[in-house]
Amino acid sequence: LRLVNGSSPCSGRVEVFHNEKWGTVCDAGWDLQDAQVVCRELECGYALKASGGACFGRGVGPIWLERTDCTGREESLRQCPRGLWVETSCDHSQDASVECAVIPISDPPKIRLVNGFSRCSGRIEVFHNQQWGTVCEDGWDQDNVQVVCNELGCGDALLVSREAYFGRGNGPIWLLRVRCDGTENAISDCPYRKSRISHICSHDHDAGIVCSELRLVNGSNRCSGRVEVLHKQQWGTVCDAGWDSHDAQVVCRERSCGNVAKAIGGALYGRGSSPIWLKGVNCTGEEASLSDCGQSAWEDHSCDHSQDASVECS
Repeated sequence: LRLVNGSSPCSGRVEVFHNEKWGTVCDAGWDLQDAQVVCRELECGYALKASGGACFGRGVGPIWLERTDCTGREESLRQCPRGLWVETSCDHSQDASVECAVIPISDPPKIRLVNGFSRCSGRIEVFHNQQWGTVCEDGWDQDNVQVVCNELGCGDALLVSREAYFGRGNGPIWLLRVRCDGTENAISDCPYRKSRISHICSHDHDAGIVCSELRLVNGSNRCSGRVEVLHKQQWGTVCDAGWDSHDAQVVCRERSCGNVAKAIGGALYGRGSSPIWLKGVNCTGEEASLSDCGQSAWEDHSCDHSQDASVECS
């Protein structure tokens, strides 16, 4: 197993060695549990992101695997349930990738998100007594979610998830009645009660979160401003090349800001100073999130901050 074209040894396109030849993995069904196994096998800590769409470039040669279905606990990708070798209907535009966080094995993260549709969404799990466990929804609210979003380097709290929205966990239920006020640096700083699986909660009541990986900056209200997206744990702007009302509509929807009023270029809300992450965003207007839209590769552009894109929503 190896990662190719990444910015570090622990990120890149996933390739596996089979029949004396390197080949890629199709992104059909590719998720954070599969990525976690890759990160573990390569001794790269834990998974931050499971990407599809040839995010780190198209491979060449065979596409060895499709529909890998790991639980996240396997030691190797070969231990995961999967389709037959070579039998795929994919092409290299669907090559799967991962981004891992390099941490010492003896010092795992205190919290993680599982079964989400991005690294900033999912069922919250807490590491305690050398074991991962879940959080009961009892008392779970917007302030708690915002603390978790901040702790994970994500954006604003969008959704307070209850009733095992992201699937039922297993093992202990470590926390219940978490009472953050929204200003804490970590969920471990908040008042809470310790729990056990047999007390009060079951895994039908596992808590989760959705954080926004998109924000609007310098606007006159929360529904207008320069568009910035979160990538590689850093906020960056979007180039206005090709920016239109369909793209802006998706931003407005993702921010729960109604319909688009204007899609604006030319850094109307000021020039950003961070990376320019995206160019050529190509939304239909129906997507739930800007990350669902077709786009050029991250950082692949010839723009400057005089072209930062903005929106105004109704």
